[in-house]
Amino acid sequence: MTAAEALARELRDLAVAVAEEAGELLRARLLEARVAIETKSTPTDMVSEVDRESEELVVGRLLAARPRDAILAEEGSGREGTSGVRWLIDPLDGTTNYLYGYPVFAVSIAAELDGAMVAGAVHDAARRETYAAALGAGATCGGKPIAVSPQTELSKALVGTGFGYEPGRRAQQSAVLARILPSVRDVRRSGSAALDLCFAARGRIDVYYEGPLAPWDVSAGALIVREAGGLTAGYRGGIVAAGPGVFEAFRALLGD
Repeated sequence: MTAAEALARELRDLAVAVAEEAGELLRARLLEARVAIETKSTPTDMVSEVDRESEELVVGRLLAARPRDAILAEEGSGREGTSGVRWLIDPLDGTTNYLYGYPVFAVSIAAELDGAMVAGAVHDAARRETYAAALGAGATCGGKPIAVSPQTELSKALVGTGFGYEPGRRAQQSAVLARILPSVRDVRRSGSAALDLCFAARGRIDVYYEGPLAPWDVSAGALIVREAGGLTAGYRGGIVAAGPGVFEAFRALLGD
């Protein structure tokens, strides 16, 4: 094992431990009656005090273990580093679900080394499942190997997607969906990009696409898909991910 491979596994293991601890926080706070809520980009783009508490926990744990690393996190935590490692953090992916008590929300933590993604973990807090990957070491859920769907027929593919917060963008995304729906088995919308990517990595869905998305939304999940044998590509500032059997056919269906 090379030094770079060993470091990738070390970063993966740290991401798993911290994501699972943050997941415990999310579950504990979910039981409380009141959660302070604000909005960000639009009135439907919500952020809670729990997002910020989770981010504070994640950043604190990572820097305690690796004080020279850089940070990029959704709720504003950011710093330059000197180690060559940068962490990309979504402390609560699926905030709207969380605030409604809808059990699809996650903590996503990814690590890049000199600009290349090398490790990631996504903790499905409601199911207490943790997806993880290190570059060249495969992908796991709960420590057990996972693989993308072997599906080869687009007409039988279950597709995951998501929608933005701004009404005009939603209208554009709906038009794309209307074009896709007649050509696939069905469509699902979970409300968590990080988990949708993990579901694609595990074969719970055959394809996932959405755009635009932020780097912290997709960095860990995209690596997990690739390490599970899947393919990914950019799509309108976001991502398309699928098993190799339907990847190119679905990209052709998207049309861009």
